[in-house]
Amino acid sequence: MVTNCVNFLQRRYGCRAMMLETVAAVPGMVGGMLLHLRSLRRFEQSGGWIRALMEEAENERMHLMTFMEVAKPRWYERALVIAVQGVFFNAYFLGYLLSPKFAHRVVGYLEEEAIHSYTEYLKDLEAGVIENTPAPAIAIDYWGLPADARLKDVVTVVRADEAHHRDVNHFASVRALHHAVAENIVTVCVELIGVFVAYDTFRRTSITRG
Repeated sequence: MVTNCVNFLQRRYGCRAMMLETVAAVPGMVGGMLLHLRSLRRFEQSGGWIRALMEEAENERMHLMTFMEVAKPRWYERALVIAVQGVFFNAYFLGYLLSPKFAHRVVGYLEEEAIHSYTEYLKDLEAGVIENTPAPAIAIDYWGLPADARLKDVVTVVRADEAHHRDVNHFASVRALHHAVAENIVTVCVELIGVFVAYDTFRRTSITRG
């Protein structure tokens, strides 16, 4: 009975982390993509923001890959991940076009929620409520953890990553405000056309190669 309860708690936290990372991995990719297109169109530098946002997206993707190993999601949980990602990607894409300031602020608050969730996760690991299992190999390789690292070590470094992303996005929100990057309707249309053209080119290339 106790073992079943512990397994349930571990899966609950693992699945919660998996859902959080499914959402958290989207904003950096969307923001980086739109800034990339703007940089190409306006022939101007991004001030390092494209790289920063793409690195954030990759980091969050690795969080997801790690907790996939921990949670071992079932087929319906994987389906839920696809649904959540599809809805959030489109919503965030439109939100970023309309107001980068608002979009980054939302991500900052999402990261704060993630920090709270990982803090609770750590508390249960430290209290022995959840078994402190060996760290997944993917986490050891990515973060350069010791070979004998445990789940607690993984959650600790993931929480530190989330704190960094929180600070970056709140700062980006302030930067967006001071640099007045709110898009008018014409620029929004241009952004959309640019994305659709890029997607169509990628699709045609894929079909040709196939």
